[in-house]
This record gives sequence, C-alpha cells and structure tokens, in this order.
Amino acid sequence: MKSTAIVTGAVSGIGKAIAGRLVNDGFFVVLADLDEAKGASLEKEWGKDCCKFIKCNITVLSEVEALISSACSINGSIGVLVNNAGILSDNVIWKMDPEDFDRVINVNLKGTWLMCRAVASGMKEKKDGRIINIASRAWLGNPGQSNYAASKAGVVALTRVLALELGKHNVYVNAVAPGLIDTPLTRNLPEEVLKKLVEAQPTRSMGRAEDVAQVVSFLASPSTQFITGQTLYVDGGRSIGAGI
Repeated sequence: MKSTAIVTGAVSGIGKAIAGRLVNDGFFVVLADLDEAKGASLEKEWGKDCCKFIKCNITVLSEVEALISSACSINGSIGVLVNNAGILSDNVIWKMDPEDFDRVINVNLKGTWLMCRAVASGMKEKKDGRIINIASRAWLGNPGQSNYAASKAGVVALTRVLALELGKHNVYVNAVAPGLIDTPLTRNLPEEVLKKLVEAQPTRSMGRAEDVAQVVSFLASPSTQFITGQTLYVDGGRSIGAGI
C-alpha cells in the first residue's frame, strides 16, 4: 500500500509541482486546496489511484480535522505532510491594513500550525513521519512584506520547535525556503519589477517550481535520515546576501 502524503495549496504553482513529484515518487497524494475545478482536473489527469482532491480551508479547525480524517481513511495513517498553502498581501507598513496582516498570518502561520497539530499525534504514535513546511527566503526580510515575512519567520520557528518535540518519535520536521521562482504569480509582475528581482539574483535567473519539488522529494524520502529542524534554501544564493 502506498504511503499517504498531504500537500496543501496543491493544485497550482509550487504546490502542484510538489504534488506531482510525490505522485511520481510513489506516494498517494491528498490534494488539499480551495479550487475545486483544478482539483478535479488533477484527479482526472493523475488518476484516482494516485491522488484525491479534498477541499479544505486550512484556517478552519473543523475543515482541517475533516481533511485529516479523510486522508487517514485511505490507509490508516499519514506519512508526509507538506504545508505549502500561503497568500500574499503586500504593502509598506504605513499603508497596510491590519486586516491584511491578520489574513496573511492566519493562512500562512496559523493554517500551517493547525495542519501540523492535526498530524502530530498520529505520527508520534506511529513513530514515523515527515513534516515539510514551505517557508520563504522572505523571512529574512523584504520591503513591503512585513506581514508575509513575519508569517514565514513564524513557520521557520515552528519547524524548529516541532523538530525538538517530535525528534525522539522518529518524526522529521524541516522547512524549504524558496526564493524567486517562475510561477504564474511572478510572471504577472510588471516587467521592470521582475527584471530588477532577477538582476538581484547571484544566478541572474529564476528558479523553477520543480527545483522546490526536488528538495521536498528528498526530505520526504524514507531513505533521508538524520536531517531535522533545518531550513533548506532554494533561492539561487539570494539568502546569503549576494547580488544585493
């Protein structure tokens, strides 16, 4: 029986690349997202023997609990959780509405926390599991992203705490921090803005969603041991300050 992996924000962009890679790795992937049309399309494309779409708002406890219950019904346990779902609402702090701060923190940090909380007991009891949180290089600081950067800094801290709490139970918790990745969101940026972002990269290029998926695949593999509490950057070197 295939091990079950849950990926949140799974039907587009980086989440879709991660989910597709885990399907190819032999996992049964639960696609958790709000977009029913895209979820149904992926289910049809990849096959119902490989994946299942479940609509879920990760900020709502009852929906998270229903998601975990449905995922566990597949083979009784969850082997991998990838917390990828996240939102942006950028602005400089003196123009940012408090509601935009709350909304980003609620999805990116609280939603990730709720998902981790929901799987922790089962993984602890089974003494096996992988939790992979998608953070962002932005946690180191980006102008106009006080809400987003704070949420992702929280995800990094959450990852470290859970690694300490769950390590003795053979549950490995790590984060992946993407930088500038070629997604529909970045392609919609004004040309001049995107050009400046690329020029600030040591590699003078954007990464691919598949680059992030590759690292998630490595961390999700049962053969990957003794790595926990870490944040792996997929950012073309931007996190070391080069290119600024």
